[in-house]
Amino acid sequence: MAEETTAMPSAEYLVSALAGARRRSRQEAAHHLALMAHEDASQLLPYAEELIDALYRPEAQTRWEVFDALSEVAQLDADAVAEGYDGAEASLFDEDSATVRLGAFRFLCRLGATSPERSDDAWPLLDEAVQCYHGNPEYHDMLIALLEFAGGNLSDKSRDALIARVSFDAENAQGFTKGYSTQIIAAAKGGE
Repeated sequence: MAEETTAMPSAEYLVSALAGARRRSRQEAAHHLALMAHEDASQLLPYAEELIDALYRPEAQTRWEVFDALSEVAQLDADAVAEGYDGAEASLFDEDSATVRLGAFRFLCRLGATSPERSDDAWPLLDEAVQCYHGNPEYHDMLIALLEFAGGNLSDKSRDALIARVSFDAENAQGFTKGYSTQIIAAAKGGE
């Protein structure tokens, strides 16, 4: 018996569902869009504005899935998703969802790594988040995203501030915090 497969709905259909009235439908659409972005983010470029608008949905899952999709699109065309900065700032300090905070942090790291100007826009928020969530369960994954940011196209100002921020942990912390902080410094210095 042949295995039955279900085709993924089109990007256009999924994006329209993000604006729907049903919470569950929005969550499912956002999940499929994130999967689609990992396969081929270029499919979502025409819908960047709608994805950015979805960052203001009330449910956490829709937002974190959309941040995941936008993070992939940012690597292809940062200009297309640059307007997501305000939505990311709002979600970065979401008191109810660590997953939303992490999604916003990853997005800002990806967006900020694309140009010196964007690094200067993103760094103050990333810096504040590092200070706020240091030691939280999501901090490990934040450091991984920060390592990607460190290897990006940063301004000298952002690069120096990043190195200064993680230097204490590189010298004094233990475990993954020390390890990633050391790697972040090396990646940032490699871009000098």
